[in-house]
Order: sequence, then C-alpha cells, then structure tokens
Amino acid sequence: MKEPLFVRPSPSPAPRRPWGLVAAVLCMSLVQLPSAAAVAAPEPDVRLQWWFDSWAIERLVWPLTKGRGVTVAVIDTGVNAGLPDLRNVVVPGKDFTGSVNDARKDAHEESLGHGTAMASLIASQGTGTGFVGIAPEARILPIISDLGESRIGPAVRYAVDRGAKVINISKGSSVLHRECPPRLQQAIAYAAHKDVIVVASAGNTGVTANFAEYPASCPGVVGVGAADNRASPWKNTQRQGYVTIAAPGVDIAALGKDGRVWPRGEGTSQAAALASGGFALIRSRYPAMSARDVVRLVTNTAVDIGPPGRDDTSGFGVMSLRRALRRLPRANSPNPVYERLDRAVATPNPAPPAAPSPAEAAPRKDTSAWWPAAAAAAITAAGAVLTVTARLRRTRAPSPPPGPGPTPPPPLRPGGHHRTQRGRRPNREGARDDLPPPPSAQE
Repeated sequence: MKEPLFVRPSPSPAPRRPWGLVAAVLCMSLVQLPSAAAVAAPEPDVRLQWWFDSWAIERLVWPLTKGRGVTVAVIDTGVNAGLPDLRNVVVPGKDFTGSVNDARKDAHEESLGHGTAMASLIASQGTGTGFVGIAPEARILPIISDLGESRIGPAVRYAVDRGAKVINISKGSSVLHRECPPRLQQAIAYAAHKDVIVVASAGNTGVTANFAEYPASCPGVVGVGAADNRASPWKNTQRQGYVTIAAPGVDIAALGKDGRVWPRGEGTSQAAALASGGFALIRSRYPAMSARDVVRLVTNTAVDIGPPGRDDTSGFGVMSLRRALRRLPRANSPNPVYERLDRAVATPNPAPPAAPSPAEAAPRKDTSAWWPAAAAAAITAAGAVLTVTARLRRTRAPSPPPGPGPTPPPPLRPGGHHRTQRGRRPNREGARDDLPPPPSAQE
C-alpha cells in the first residue's frame, strides 16, 4: 500500500493544509538548549506557524527528536540573545565585521533583525511570545559576517571549529557571477571534512535576474528553494541547477530582534533556516550518521512537487521529516551535493578572477524585511552584477514613505500571536482568498 503523502493532524477540527499534506514529509532539524531541555516548549500556534501542522512536527517529529545535542551556526547579522525566547539557546559567537563586536546582539539596521528571525525559526523557546522554533532543544551559535571573501570563509571555519553540526547561511551574492570564491570553497570543503552540513538560501530573483548566487551555488552546499503551503514552488525562488531541496518560505512569521512576532514574511532565507532546523533534528536523532549520509537521506526522501524528477526550482523536492526519520539511506543511492564537491576538490583551482570594481565590491544595503519595512526590490537582469541580499521578503507592496496616509499593520506585540482566519491562505500571486479545506491525497 502506498504511503500517504499528506498527514492529518491528530483529532482536531482544524482543516488540513496542503503543505501539511506534503509537509508531513518535510524534514527539518535544529540545535540544542543548554538548560532549556527540561522546559517544555509551548504549543505552537499552527495558524501562525503553518509548517508545524504541515510537517506534523508535534505528532510525528518531536516524540523522536527536538534537536538536543546539535548546534546550528547562524552566519548572519547576529542574534539578540537577550530575548526570553532565545536566552537559553544562544551560545557565545563572533563578529567578523566589527560592527557590534558581540554576535549575541543583532547588528541588522532594520528593527526585524534578520539573524534573530532566522534563529527563531530554528530554536526559539516560545517563553516570551509563544513563538516556537522547530528544534527548541538545539543551540544557536551566532556569527556576524557579510559575504566578503575575507570574512565568509573564516566565518565558516570558525563555525566548524566551535562545534556546529549544521551551518545556516541565509544570504547570497552574485559578485562577478562566480560559482564560488576560492577561500569560501576551501572552507566548505573543510566543513565537509569535519562532518558539518552547510545550508544556504537559493535566491529570491528567480523571475527577474535569476543569477547564480553563492554560497548556495558552491559545491558541497545544500541550496534551498522556497515553497508555499500548497506544496508549490514560490514564484520568486531561484531557478538554478544548484537547488537541492525546497522548504517552507511563504507566509512565514518570525521573531524580531525587538521581541515582537513579525507575520507574513517570504523568501528563501526562511526556507533555508527551516531546512537547517530540519537537518539539526535528524542529526540529533541519528548522532552517529555522517553529514554525507544525512544529506543523502534528505535528498532521497524529499517529496517531488514540480515536474517529475529533479527540477531547478525545488531540486529533488520538499524536505520530508516523516520519511527521513524512519528510513535509512541506501549506501549506493545518489548524493549529488557531495558528488559535486568531490569533483570540485579533485579539480585544480582555476586562475582567480580579476578584482571587482569598487562599485561591484561595495556591500549592498540589506532591504529585506517583514512588515512594516520596505520589501526587497527585485534585481533587474540588465545591470546587476552584485546581489548580496538576505532573503526575507514581504508578500505585499512596499510600505509607503513616512508621513500621513495608510500604514501597513504593525508587528505583533510580545506575547501575542497573529491569528489568521481558518482556511485563509495566500494564493501564489500573494493575494488572499478563501480556501476550503484541501482534500486528502495519496502518493
């Protein structure tokens, strides 16, 4: 008998959501808490955090693993470790930019705080707001770094040497259209040698520039695309050969550095963070399984959501926790992420590219955000040589300039949850419509 693709949440009148449907199949992992392991995480609000319902996290995943014993490095803008939701999970890290000199602070100039948001999706405790990460017993190693070659490579090595088992990089750059800067590629090979999984967001310009972006494009990195709660690829996710899997990336709430829950984000940043949490959960469940075999397992248990077989928007399909936590990888099954890395390592390094011009080398201001910050502008195919963006995007039009006139809804206050009407979900174009509960489906 074929295994059902979708999983209905345990006895509950709540409607099933297609992702949940596919989602039960999704696989996510996260880090461990120092002392928080003894503290039960609050029950997630599945209307705000739909991926819990979709992946059947509470019913099928948490009884097996909550990420204990795994540290996830978040290479981003830092993490506000002073928030009650994250206080017990964030360990000391490092700032490679010198912006704040303490990675347990978030240096993101927007009030959201990109690094804090990514960390919350992975391991938030929910003790202050009720917002819970998928691996609440994991630890977060915060690292502040941009994608400059002199910083991102050392940041990856630092994460490895500090004991991270999963490295999340929800950023991307297309400087000089290189597949991967040499020093970064060496650091990724070092991570693989030390049994560490590197996960990166694929990019948010799939319908415009669609340039290859590193580190997702680097051999040895799990490139993650975004999908919505109907198990369809997000319209802006990058279409590239390096996309390995997809994960939830539409209508995603997260905890901001200001301690408020920010609703309705979208992008491959969130998808990569949730996938990193998934990898942490699996590594916690199977501590003796190598990084190569964990990635092989996830790749071969993903649920195909696009054209039959691998495609450039969702890779091999949506991550499936349910499958990955009850199957073991076959020794001879494909492992394209590491097969590509092995080929790259065996190939002599080509001559280094010419130094970028000042305009190309200058970091681009991060415009990504949730409400009420401005949405990340799509990069036009004609003049873009540099795209260094954190992949958080809004689902609505950009906020109006300061002054009189209508303003977008504010982020939620601490302790509050954004409640959506039952059955209301965004359609693929970002509009909202009333949806009946989806029918069940079989593989």
